[in-house]
Amino acid sequence: MEEIALLIKAKYAGNISEMSSYMSVVIQTSIVLIGGIVLWRMSNVIHKKKLAQRSRNEFFDTAYSKGWKRK
Repeated sequence: MEEIALLIKAKYAGNISEMSSYMSVVIQTSIVLIGGIVLWRMSNVIHKKKLAQRSRNEFFDTAYSKGWKRK
């Protein structure tokens, strides 16, 4: 019974409404953080694919350039 009374007092004192706004901010922060990590990982995958495509391009490879490059 005391817990219910404390919850009722907290609601009328305004503490519960502050708690809901705090929870809203925490949820928004976590969504932005997770979304940022997902976008970062996707960008990393796309960048690695571009690098792989560039390394396969042998148009500019000549006998001279193969001699001075360290592979």
